[in-house]
Amino acid sequence: MQDSKDRTETAERASVDGISRRRLLGTAGAVGAGGLVLGAAGGAAGYAAASPDAPAALSTVGSTEVAWGGAHQPGILQPLQARGHLIAFDLAPGAGRKEAAALLKRWSATARRLMKGGGSDAAVARDAGPSSLTVTFGFGRTFFSRTGLEKQRPGALDPLPPFSSDQVDPRRSEGDLWVQIGADDALVAFDALRAVQKDAGQAAKVRWQMNGFNRSPGATAEPMTARNLMGQVDGTNNPKPSEPDFDRRIFVPDSGADPAWMAGGSYAVVRRIRMLLDDWDKLALDAQEKVIGRRKSDGAPLTGGTETTEPELDKVGADGKVVIPLDAHARISRPDQNGGAAMLRRPFSYHDGIAADGTPDAGLLFICWQADPLRGFIPVQRKLDRGDALSAFIRHESSGLYAVPGGPGEGEYVGQRLLEG
Repeated sequence: MQDSKDRTETAERASVDGISRRRLLGTAGAVGAGGLVLGAAGGAAGYAAASPDAPAALSTVGSTEVAWGGAHQPGILQPLQARGHLIAFDLAPGAGRKEAAALLKRWSATARRLMKGGGSDAAVARDAGPSSLTVTFGFGRTFFSRTGLEKQRPGALDPLPPFSSDQVDPRRSEGDLWVQIGADDALVAFDALRAVQKDAGQAAKVRWQMNGFNRSPGATAEPMTARNLMGQVDGTNNPKPSEPDFDRRIFVPDSGADPAWMAGGSYAVVRRIRMLLDDWDKLALDAQEKVIGRRKSDGAPLTGGTETTEPELDKVGADGKVVIPLDAHARISRPDQNGGAAMLRRPFSYHDGIAADGTPDAGLLFICWQADPLRGFIPVQRKLDRGDALSAFIRHESSGLYAVPGGPGEGEYVGQRLLEG
């Protein structure tokens, strides 16, 4: 009987230890993935791990708060978030500058409050912490004519040129106002989406809305570049804030900004890119890697090394051909192949179910940030449009370009310098 009791107690301890290790690994992964500091939450996480029957305490994933205001709006420099919502509005007929200013005041107050945690009055996220919630606001080209602010419209908001591979649906493109919501908890993100929609009231109506996701913090043993729905590492060689020319490429300068209200701001290009996953999955692994120019396993260039190794574009294989094909996505999209053009990519994956033909309606909500789309997105997309091997497996179905002003100062609302300047 004693042997049986000992075996039972040993099994129970192993079960608790297993749960502890799994929970603690998840917490450690979350810290690494977001670059977070494990402070007071560490003790709570440890307590929850030792008590498998109790609900897990607020972890670092839930307790992390992104600051509102500052030089730039939130949602640009933060790590990829697990859940995202994009929503565009058109001002209601008869609504103008006055109504737009009142709306931006409401939205800014709501964003500031929700980003601190606790959720809206709807109580959807009442039990959650801030979960890295970010809410970002931008203006589309048509906003300026509808508010009588044509003289303040940036030249960088000129319409994007047409690309031959586009199959853009205008009903899911553009818009007077654009809002990006991101969080590391789906309920927190949805709560913010509902609050933004309700705040619009009679001043603006929804033009289109899209939902996206990324890998959750802590889902991998160590921090790593995200993968897209093709299984490819996606985001290698993204510009880094530590680079000396990062601000110049991504943000409108504080001095000499044209127009002045865009100082510290950035321009967001938003594209819904459907991936033809059934066609992609028919390719053998080596064929997929040649389309991209990188190994699928770890994102390293086909010429060898690791993900961060510079590709040897001139390297020739035993067959006498360059190892990285001339039409490989990684070759064509490199900044040094596009006059130094650079943009900060911060996308979400999406899946909107199965289409009538049985194929998945899935892909990428591509979002890129740059100080000037004429020098960022446009030259790269033009080159991709002319000869990217990946073009056979993707379809650009919607498009938008938005001016995203800098972060609001103390007591300001987003866009105040434009609307009251």
